[in-house]
Amino acid sequence: MDGVGGASENDDPSKMVMVLAATNFPWDIDEALRRRLEKRIYIPLPTAVGRAELLGISLKEVDVADDVDLALIADKIDGYSGADITNVCRDASMMAMRRRIQGLSPEEIRALSKEELQMPVTMDDFTITLKKISKSVSAADLEKYQAWMEEFGSV
Repeated sequence: MDGVGGASENDDPSKMVMVLAATNFPWDIDEALRRRLEKRIYIPLPTAVGRAELLGISLKEVDVADDVDLALIADKIDGYSGADITNVCRDASMMAMRRRIQGLSPEEIRALSKEELQMPVTMDDFTITLKKISKSVSAADLEKYQAWMEEFGSV
């Protein structure tokens, strides 16, 4: 990239500069900058396996009930982005806490210990959450990304 670094192939690799950029709106990148970004790679929405892995990562610190089927949830969230999946997990996790404090007064809630608030997330929590949280990427958006990659992308 012009003006960045100046190291050549024979120089110390630890002194080389690599620029890595990411955007959700590649069509808004200035043409001059786009020319200087030699590789333009589209990262698609996660596959079923990827969604299951993202669920596992997002729920790593969460107590999950035995009835939770991550593979089934992964199938139900086809078309969800990584951020969408994080939101689903966060909301489902909060469902358990909401269940625990339902009907309690503010004083009773404050009196609860951290352990008393820790309730496992159930499959029902995910079912309710999926009725509230939908995917954020539309089919039109996906077509727009594909069209941009066909015109400007590289591998």
